[in-house]
Amino acid sequence: MKKYISKFHYLTQDLPHRTHIEQAEIACKAGANWIQYRCFSKAEEELIREIHQIASICDDWGATLILTDHYHLLDQVDAQGVHIEDMDADFSAIREIISDEKTLGASANTIEDIQRIYASGAVDYAGCGPFSVTKTKPNDYPLLGTEGYKEIADKMTELGIDLPLLAVGGINFEDTEAVLNTGIYGIAVSAAVNSSDSPGIMIREFYKKIY
Repeated sequence: MKKYISKFHYLTQDLPHRTHIEQAEIACKAGANWIQYRCFSKAEEELIREIHQIASICDDWGATLILTDHYHLLDQVDAQGVHIEDMDADFSAIREIISDEKTLGASANTIEDIQRIYASGAVDYAGCGPFSVTKTKPNDYPLLGTEGYKEIADKMTELGIDLPLLAVGGINFEDTEAVLNTGIYGIAVSAAVNSSDSPGIMIREFYKKIY
């Protein structure tokens, strides 16, 4: 079942000066229609309480709420899906657990990752990165840059892989046009918005550039 996938994904993160709830509210008020709640610092009860509040905000503004990794909580909260960061995850098994109604996203770094994700038949979109150096999610994966995305996008076309692919990891506003010109579907950002002096304005600027 084909699902709607936004071309702009906004990810919350642990910040000392702004809660995940505040981040989601700012983003939704600015027009963001896809919020990914990315939190690994809280116990399950606290996670559930926070997700309930963010889900209510997203519902008020008509935004899609995706949880990072916490698919086991989907039967307890009102979220529309999950994004799995483990590239070796069993996506078919996760799909069985969450049902066809929910959106399932997966992380990738190479065309081989994307081929495996696509072959599972279970995933609705992939986030591919990192584009550049990122402190939001430290990792040792090779930086892709615009050339890396172009190679991947071209190979996906050649192989007939019809899967929305979003660039993620270290993307700044100034990179938007060059990244989208590689042929990928969209972008996902966190720090570019969250470290901005005016996160709401930054989200609106991203939307103007992408849409």
